[in-house]
Amino acid sequence: MAVIIQAQSDVSTAQVSVNRRYVYLISAIAALGGVLFGFDLVIISGTVPFFTRHFALDEFQTGWAVGCINLGAAIGALLGGKLSDSLGRKKLLMLCALLFALTGAGTGWAGSFVSFIAFRMLSGVAVGAAALVCPMYVAEISPAPMRGRMVSFYQLSIVIGILLAYLSNYLLLNTGDNNWRWMFSSQSVPSLLFFIGLFFVAESPRWLIRKQRNEEAETVLNRIGGRAYAQSEARQIETSFSREARESVSDLFRKDLWPIVFIGIVVAVFSQAVGQNSLFSYAPELFSQAGMAQDSAFLQSIIIGVINFIFTFVAIGTIDRTGRKKLLQYGSALLCLDALALAGAFYWQLPGAWVLLFVLAFIAIYSATLGPVTWVALSEIFPNRIRGNAMALATLALWITNFFTTASFPVMKEYLGLPTTFGIHAVLCFIYFLFVRVRIPETKGKSLEEIEHELTRLG
Repeated sequence: MAVIIQAQSDVSTAQVSVNRRYVYLISAIAALGGVLFGFDLVIISGTVPFFTRHFALDEFQTGWAVGCINLGAAIGALLGGKLSDSLGRKKLLMLCALLFALTGAGTGWAGSFVSFIAFRMLSGVAVGAAALVCPMYVAEISPAPMRGRMVSFYQLSIVIGILLAYLSNYLLLNTGDNNWRWMFSSQSVPSLLFFIGLFFVAESPRWLIRKQRNEEAETVLNRIGGRAYAQSEARQIETSFSREARESVSDLFRKDLWPIVFIGIVVAVFSQAVGQNSLFSYAPELFSQAGMAQDSAFLQSIIIGVINFIFTFVAIGTIDRTGRKKLLQYGSALLCLDALALAGAFYWQLPGAWVLLFVLAFIAIYSATLGPVTWVALSEIFPNRIRGNAMALATLALWITNFFTTASFPVMKEYLGLPTTFGIHAVLCFIYFLFVRVRIPETKGKSLEEIEHELTRLG
């Protein structure tokens, strides 16, 4: 199925026939890494009461057990940038898929708390590398007019992973004393499907040109948009790489590039600091504290996954029309109000139905705005020649923030109380709103090379 779109490049006045079906196929397969991302991060939510009892953990150890995957993801982000540039996007994703499969079973059948932590952190390495490479790959292979929607599919795949994790936990809840072990082990199934699917995707044309494999790159680009599109895109990509011969970490701190890198870091940090991690990772615990029975709390978690899934389509349908900046502004402002509502619900001890309503509203807002837009922004704002290292630095910041927010939640809940905890999230949302309004430019509908030129000039 081919469609006619306007390409915003050297052939901006020409009609370009894009093989949309092919772009959808390769983007969907690559985005399956997001299924594992969401599944791996959230599967632990249903296991918390069981493995904490099995290993006799306190609040600090529980926070460490839930949050340690993010430190592994930070390591994966650091390694992923260089590995994606040396091995290629496709090969690195295949390695991640295998690591997902091995560590899921390893975590589930860990014999001690130390081995449990070790496997969770190794699983995090796969999460961090995949989270860096998947959206970057999709952005590099998608034509500019489709890119926002295609990268949004990565967030949709994360959402699907979250929903599958909640559903898996619910279905395995009553399987006996080893229920938490089976919950973790279930991760291996989607991991192997992802590995098989990767045999059917092409390598990134931008990576191929970087490695001077221009004929292979033009073959991929030709299949995406035809001969004229392939030649035009190849010229733009070659030009962007010719501006600097080698990529170095020190380039990130150059006067003309650091403002762009800083924006990416802030986007990454606040995507994890606004409060969604507290809801995703501890949903059954929150609902239990609001007075719901255990089976009911697990069922409500599935509803979170469904809402997350549904509202991600709002972002997919609007991101290339409304724009990245507006969605980030709307999202941060509405999340601020919702976090205040949650703080009030716990402060005045409102019935559990109110807590459920505000939690679902928070998830809906995040899923329609910050969740998908974060990955789109990070995948497209960095110049070609520093994209690997810049994405590594931004996702490193993302995972460190994720660790602190996830690991600190049980401690904050215990010592500060839920009203204060969600009040802090509200303040962070407001700060992010101000930053987006002042510093983040709009990038919708522009080629990666056009974005690079504009942001470098503004920086």
